[in-house]
Amino acid sequence: MYLVRHGATASNLATPAILQGRDVDHGLCDQGRQQAERTAKLLSGRQFLAAFCSPLKRARETAEAIANPHEIEAQAVEALVEADVGEWNGRSWDDIAREEPEAYERFRNDPGTYGYRGGETIKDVLDRVRPAIQRIVSENLGRNVLVVAHSVVNRTFIGNALGLSFSQGRAVSQSNCAVNVVRFRDGKFAVRTVNSVFHLL
Repeated sequence: MYLVRHGATASNLATPAILQGRDVDHGLCDQGRQQAERTAKLLSGRQFLAAFCSPLKRARETAEAIANPHEIEAQAVEALVEADVGEWNGRSWDDIAREEPEAYERFRNDPGTYGYRGGETIKDVLDRVRPAIQRIVSENLGRNVLVVAHSVVNRTFIGNALGLSFSQGRAVSQSNCAVNVVRFRDGKFAVRTVNSVFHLL
């Protein structure tokens, strides 16, 4: 499985970056579209017979760019949608840390129990994402599969596959249009590549 984060949006490029959860459905900005095209070029030599993505525009646009050279359509999977970040939507981490220090620290230290205020916990995210990915790879054994999702979705899944705790998994980097390679064999996931961005440099 080639697990890709979507290309950049304006919120991703803001300084500081702005949280955009499942309730924000912006498309890619110009830089994000360029990233998607570069990723499509990188993966054009791979043979994809199936592609899947989050239903949000930023993921769909990225998946379509990568899937087009392979003459396949990306199928939207609701369970791959970005985390519900609740009342922190549209805010920066700097702002949240300053105005809600206790909630911020609880989330940082134990995001599996203490989630985004009014939204999901990281355990909630894993509980919907892992079965969806397990189903995708199980139905496409022996194939290269493309999956395009989001920062929280990807790092939660990868962190779990690496055996990390929820708090440790927050340290897994996921840059825009980063490529992660995960092998599924004998019912187990093995992470081969994390956050590869050489094609964007």
